[in-house]
Amino acid sequence: MTLKAILDITVSPRSSKNRITIDTGGKVKAYLTAPPVDGKANAELVRLLSKGLGVPTSDLEIISGHKSRKKRIVVTGRSTEQITAALKNA
Repeated sequence: MTLKAILDITVSPRSSKNRITIDTGGKVKAYLTAPPVDGKANAELVRLLSKGLGVPTSDLEIISGHKSRKKRIVVTGRSTEQITAALKNA
């Protein structure tokens, strides 16, 4: 059985630098330098998550929020606990 986890994330495009944070309530926020135009911010989010989680981009899929700041992403091959630990250490 393949592990799959869903990650809810709030995106802030046109930031000064790319980074991912987790607040004390466990909410994940991504700050991206790319503008939200022609899918550039979505592509940058997938690359940033891929690097932070240590998974290939093919294991990440935006399943909702393609045109919204609030996104839901499915991560294949990782558990929710593994994702949380990786993001805290990123």
